[in-house]
Amino acid sequence: MATIVQCLSSCATLNSKFKALSINGASSSSSSPTSSFSTRRGVCSSLSFAQSVSQCVAFSSGTMWVQKKPVRHSIVCEAAPTKKADSAAKRARQAEKRRVYNKSKKSEARTRMKKVLEALDGLKKKADAVPDEIVTVEKLIGEAYSAIDKAVKVRALHKNTGARRKSRLARRKKAVEIHHGWYVPATATAQAAEAATMAA
Repeated sequence: MATIVQCLSSCATLNSKFKALSINGASSSSSSPTSSFSTRRGVCSSLSFAQSVSQCVAFSSGTMWVQKKPVRHSIVCEAAPTKKADSAAKRARQAEKRRVYNKSKKSEARTRMKKVLEALDGLKKKADAVPDEIVTVEKLIGEAYSAIDKAVKVRALHKNTGARRKSRLARRKKAVEIHHGWYVPATATAQAAEAATMAA
């Protein structure tokens, strides 16, 4: 239907287009569209339209038809660039992960120390305590030492801090043993022996 409408419109404006035609003996160049018509005597010379004619009109055996140039579409596919991970955000995630891990290690060490100190305080306040009760406290001290060493190993605690905390537990244990008379320091023994010698 669209082709018929174009043909009718071309016929209506045929007189105005013939004025722009130029008859050449040879075939026209590739820059301008060409059209040819045939008669009883043979093929006549080609007719070349002017630059103002937008379509190529061809005449064959008295029938006019319109040729359209094929439309070519080019599709360009480009991959979308992937966004790189932000280094600052990655460092923040790593720092948060390490903070939580270190916090758990330090919390475990503090919990173990608290249990040891509570057991030592209860044993010190007990009047009828026996030396065998210190074995339970020594087991708790071993667990506290292990937790402190693990925290130092993963650098959640400084090595000097770990050594100071273990020394604190050892001093508190020795103080309880001295309080109940289960342990006599070497200096006290030497002083007692020296006093006995001088008295004799």
